[in-house]
Amino acid sequence: MPNRRNIYFYHTPDSIMVEKVEPLFELAKQYDFNIVSDHRKANIIISIGSDGTFLQAVRKTGFRDDCLYAGISSTGSLNMYCDFHLDDTSKMIEAVTNAQIEVRRYPTIEVTIDKETSFVCLNEFSVRSAIIKAFVMDIFIDDIHFERFRGDGMIVATPTGSTAYNKSVNGAIVDPLLPCMQVSELASVNNNHYRTLGSSFILSGDRKLTFRVVQAGNDYPIMGMDNEALSIQHVERFDVKLSNKIIKTVKLKDNSFWEKVKRTFL
Repeated sequence: MPNRRNIYFYHTPDSIMVEKVEPLFELAKQYDFNIVSDHRKANIIISIGSDGTFLQAVRKTGFRDDCLYAGISSTGSLNMYCDFHLDDTSKMIEAVTNAQIEVRRYPTIEVTIDKETSFVCLNEFSVRSAIIKAFVMDIFIDDIHFERFRGDGMIVATPTGSTAYNKSVNGAIVDPLLPCMQVSELASVNNNHYRTLGSSFILSGDRKLTFRVVQAGNDYPIMGMDNEALSIQHVERFDVKLSNKIIKTVKLKDNSFWEKVKRTFL
């Protein structure tokens, strides 16, 4: 990474973590990297913690597509976004000194609420009822009505997010080389009166997905943006599409997406 010399470290500010990451600061200086305190001046952003920390690092630094993100695990295990162990500096050195290093590109989705407020998600967007009552929404694909959903809620996942919340509701795992988004139901109601597709479906990156809330007591939906929750009253519609922001991460030898899936689940 000869043209990337400014590193920003993202981690929890507690004293134990600060002590753990101190050797990384020394390692970075040893290889002539500059440690910056302002993420806007960085061209490498490194999260230290878990996959959740990585998601927070991407969100808090603005989903930058002009820099490289990397995840270091402090939990003792590698997951989908963490490619390095905190105590395994040899692999880090190999990565930062390899001028021919490959870059992995992860798609993101953009969500717009009532045509006003927009945000980006790396893993998934979810919407569900805040009360013990079926959530009712009309689902549109490219402005064409697809179904009326009744149930707990819906998940829209990116390919990398397909291994997270989406997988827990039996959604498919999708290769991140496919620019797409997956829609999965949460406890849909299917009987002689109400009918939904009843399975996950995958939309091309060129599609637009719209949820229109049926205002029948669903005034307080809970929205999930990756691992953050957002509550807005009287929401009428959500528009979801593939974002033009791409999150770039380090691609290491013998550590492809499917090798990560095998390591995590098999």
